[in-house]
Amino acid sequence: MDKYLSVTAITKYIKYKFDQDPHLQNVFIKGEISNFKRHSSGHLYFALKDDKGVLSAMMFKSNANQLSFEPKEGDQVLIEGRIGIYESRGSYQIYVQSMQLDGVGLLYEKFEALKKELMEKGYFNSEHKLNIPKYPRKIAVLTASTGAAIRDICSTLDKRYPLAEQVLISTLVQGKEAKDNIINNIQQADAMDVDVIIVGRGGGSIEDLWSFNEREVVEAIYNCSTPIISAVGHETDTTLSDFVSDVRAATPTQAAVIATPDINALYQLIANARQYLTKHVTQSIQQDKQKLKQLSSYYKLKTPSLLYDQETQKLDDYQKQLTRNLEQTILQNKHKIDLLQNKLRIAPIYNKTTQYRQDYDRLNIMQNQLINRIITQKKQILKSKLAQLDALSPTQIMLRGYSIIEKNDKIITSKDDLNVEDDITINLKDGKIEANVKEIR
Repeated sequence: MDKYLSVTAITKYIKYKFDQDPHLQNVFIKGEISNFKRHSSGHLYFALKDDKGVLSAMMFKSNANQLSFEPKEGDQVLIEGRIGIYESRGSYQIYVQSMQLDGVGLLYEKFEALKKELMEKGYFNSEHKLNIPKYPRKIAVLTASTGAAIRDICSTLDKRYPLAEQVLISTLVQGKEAKDNIINNIQQADAMDVDVIIVGRGGGSIEDLWSFNEREVVEAIYNCSTPIISAVGHETDTTLSDFVSDVRAATPTQAAVIATPDINALYQLIANARQYLTKHVTQSIQQDKQKLKQLSSYYKLKTPSLLYDQETQKLDDYQKQLTRNLEQTILQNKHKIDLLQNKLRIAPIYNKTTQYRQDYDRLNIMQNQLINRIITQKKQILKSKLAQLDALSPTQIMLRGYSIIEKNDKIITSKDDLNVEDDITINLKDGKIEANVKEIR
């Protein structure tokens, strides 16, 4: 009998042993992915290694489709599967049933999953972002009471905008109790009527910063009615709190810069405004002075009588013309009446005929109406001329704030008409002032 076995036979036997061993049917292994390949069939082939050994692995497409992350070279993973023999090569391998990221990788997986969920719900949309006030009266700072972050924020606020009141709320920024403490402090600050809230801490690993990736913290920031500036970690660190906050600052110092204006720039702005106003007010005064000087030199103002002399004469002319017109009209109408009366006298039946009497009365009425109409028109013309004359009278001029100076009943129109110690009369709208000239400039 042949005592030598074929390769296939021994391989089948070893496979049978592996398949029968209950300890190899459901194993849990952790390691680093190496030589990762995704076959066109959708199956995954890779090696699982640690610092002392390597184990071949494969994952069927049906199981690979259930993964919550995209495997890649160097990932630290936790694997569940069974150990079996691949007969064609006579090598053993693990058939992976499930796989997840290990440690930090798991946190990144959780981070990406929650980020995707919140993004789909619109938590990070720009329409939910609040504007940071330009000149805040009160700023709440939520961070650890000791450390670089609080020093950087407070020193920057003091330097840039000391007018703002700082409300420091000591906050846990990592550890098991940090999540609830951050949420409570955000709600407390939101109820304190502050203008802006800075939430921040220094840099650290993803584990150190994880409190700011918690769903409840993100929701507290989203529901806050006060604008929030997130300053968690360094510039390269990113948390979900950064995405949901109204503004993300790369560092705590930058958060203080975003929250406040530069007081030196405000001083310069005020100085520029003062210079601008002074310049334009001065120009306006100079223009008004020039205008006043031009008006003061107007010849009619120097000799007020020129404003009403001709109008007074015109009034006399209008009165004479009105009188003449009235007299002519009256004479003409009297003549017409006389003619009509003569005709009536000649008529033999004047006193006996009712028709003639009616005509006579009608003529008298027409005569009176004509005379009244002419008198009314002439009165209106006279009233209009009197109003024009009154507007140009010295009295109306004085009612507008001007005065007339007289010396010995003569109107003074120039300083050359006066001497020191002269007695003068100043005519105002409501009286006269007797004065004595002390100085002429």
